[in-house]
Amino acid sequence: MTSTLEQKETPQANGAVVAGDCLGSPEPEDLLGSEGPGVEVVVLESRANAKGVREEDALLENGSQSNESDDTSTERGPEPPSPLKETSFSIGLQVLFPFLLAGFGTVAAGMVLDIVQHWDVFKYVTEVFILVPALLGLKGNLEMTLASRLSTAANIGQMDTPKELWKMITGNMALIQVQATVVGFLASIAAVVFGWIPDGHFSLAHAVLLCASSVATAFIASLVLGMIMIGVIIGSRRMGINPDNVATPIAASLGDLITLALLSGISWGLYKELESKAYVNPLVCAFFISLLPIWVIIAKRSSATREVLYSGWEPVIIAMAISSVGGLILDRTVSDPNFAGMAVFTPVINGVGGNLVAVQASRISTYLHMSGVPGDSPGTAPRRCPSPCSTFFSPDVNSRSARVLFLLVVPGHLVFLYTIHSMQGGHTTLTLIFIVFYMTAALLQVLILLYIADWMVHWMWGRHLDPDNFSIPYLTALGDLIGTGLLALSFHVLWLIGDRDSDVGD
Repeated sequence: MTSTLEQKETPQANGAVVAGDCLGSPEPEDLLGSEGPGVEVVVLESRANAKGVREEDALLENGSQSNESDDTSTERGPEPPSPLKETSFSIGLQVLFPFLLAGFGTVAAGMVLDIVQHWDVFKYVTEVFILVPALLGLKGNLEMTLASRLSTAANIGQMDTPKELWKMITGNMALIQVQATVVGFLASIAAVVFGWIPDGHFSLAHAVLLCASSVATAFIASLVLGMIMIGVIIGSRRMGINPDNVATPIAASLGDLITLALLSGISWGLYKELESKAYVNPLVCAFFISLLPIWVIIAKRSSATREVLYSGWEPVIIAMAISSVGGLILDRTVSDPNFAGMAVFTPVINGVGGNLVAVQASRISTYLHMSGVPGDSPGTAPRRCPSPCSTFFSPDVNSRSARVLFLLVVPGHLVFLYTIHSMQGGHTTLTLIFIVFYMTAALLQVLILLYIADWMVHWMWGRHLDPDNFSIPYLTALGDLIGTGLLALSFHVLWLIGDRDSDVGD
């Protein structure tokens, strides 16, 4: 055959790829070469198989060799359903349960923080408060990034065989242990610096205590939550549920509670040993740091994590610094009687905002991955900032999910506020004006985060950066900073107008 068919790939809304020259009705002379009308043109719709190899390319290559390929059939395994063929109802239904589960986890974390803030270690080593948003944010950065990365891998068929699955699990688990240990150590340094600058007082024993508590908490929490995440993603795929909708909220459901409980327990135990056994704190810190070479070697063996091991530090470190600023705000307000009750609400508003924006970022990243690799398909990756109308009111699936996630804010927070009130947490009464200010802060936080996510994920994609690895750390850290700042502002305004005076307990 002397004629050549020009193949043009056009990305569709559902992430599939079709042959662009097969969409119209071409003239007969365009389809016939010198061999006459005996030439038969077969139009095939291309589809990526589980290995990421396009069947269209394989069929065209075989067809150009001999006519014997006409009898050859290409076996295709069971294809996972596209996670993007979803209605608003199906998105909301899949997100609702893990969203509520994650919210109750943050409520429990808030109740724990409301209790432990009166412990001696929190009273005399107040820098521990700076570690709270930093470590909770680190949990979100690592576990949500892991969930997003594995959800994308599952959706595009990179975890279908046991060998691929095991390789993906070991590489990613080793990677998050490396990141947790290093960033936990840096978070303790940031806590020491942020606590030392305002007061001008430095204690070496307290600095070592913060280091040991931070590193041990980050390591153990990442190990436990990483194993939970892997089980959730594997189970959701087998049940026919899109992992992007459930993995990141479930990562946060127990994450805040486990991380905060570990931080409180470990710091309290090390504080008790500070006077009689001063060597325990540096020994704990040295033990976890000494495990780093092992995790580095394991992570380097996997091609899926090798690149992240070298290039994935910038987002988690910058996110840790951003969250530490939110921790500084918490440290300066939690002991002020005018801000009584803020400790119990901070993990809730930060956790809900981070969970929702992580779901959106994971969904957009999967959508882009189904149309190519980072840097491809410039038509789907706008270089300019999107307008709010295109983010929330356009007919595409990502805008639809943004509307669904935004609409979950008010009913979700009402449930969480009622739960806190029924458990008598926060030493505060839920007045109407308090609920109005709290809801305003929560809605504004999620609105800003969803808009930033729409811009950031596409911007990173256009710059050849994988959004699964780079976007969620920034977004969750911004959620911590914006949530803590807006909540502190709301409490301050409520104090100015006198609404909190009669509601503060002992």
